[in-house]
Amino acid sequence: MQQQHNGQEEKSSQFHDHLHLFDDENERQMSEAFRNSAFLALSGGFQDAYTYNVRNEVFSNAQTGNVVLMSQHLMAGEWMNGLRYLLPVLSFAIGVWVAEKIQGKYRYSKKLHWRQGILLLEILLLFIVGFVPRELDMLATTLVSFACAMQVQSFRKVHGYSYASTMCIGNLRSGTAAISAYLREHKTDDIRKAFYYFGIILLFAVGAGLGGNLSIHYGIRMIWVCCGFLLISFLMMFYEKI
Repeated sequence: MQQQHNGQEEKSSQFHDHLHLFDDENERQMSEAFRNSAFLALSGGFQDAYTYNVRNEVFSNAQTGNVVLMSQHLMAGEWMNGLRYLLPVLSFAIGVWVAEKIQGKYRYSKKLHWRQGILLLEILLLFIVGFVPRELDMLATTLVSFACAMQVQSFRKVHGYSYASTMCIGNLRSGTAAISAYLREHKTDDIRKAFYYFGIILLFAVGAGLGGNLSIHYGIRMIWVCCGFLLISFLMMFYEKI
């Protein structure tokens, strides 16, 4: 009888865990909320597709791709073509450095959360990019890479899990590993983790699809759509807790 009672309690506990799979978001900062990360991922995908399609086929976020293409052109003696892939890589590194400095200086600011300051700066830069003519595509891509780097440095967790809002490889690895762990151990935390990672990948893909098609059909000012996504994220962060 006691074993039957314990078994019923265990099943009830498992049901309760599944029912409240995402409830503990309430204990986390809004910057880690999935719905906040959703708009960051949409913006991240949009930016990469935008620069590749209408800014001279250079990636703003996927620096691995830029390094591959840069090396290919440099080894072929095509120095100027190599340079157009090198500058976004350097700009990305500088963006990470600047974001880290902003965090260190304004981490305990009471008037405005330092991450909101990052978002405002990113919005401003992307708004300026919309006015940069096609003759200055290299400048535009460099600015977008700088903005992207600040975003990826400042928003590194979704629901407590490390992730990237501007690229997919790490999210794909972590999400797949979480599914494998769930199939082996059946822990609800693993399926929750997989949901977040693959959700971010899906939203990144949606953003990339929108960015590619809108920029091809309507031109360089479509980067302003990212400003809208980031503005929503900025406003959501006035709620300190989820």
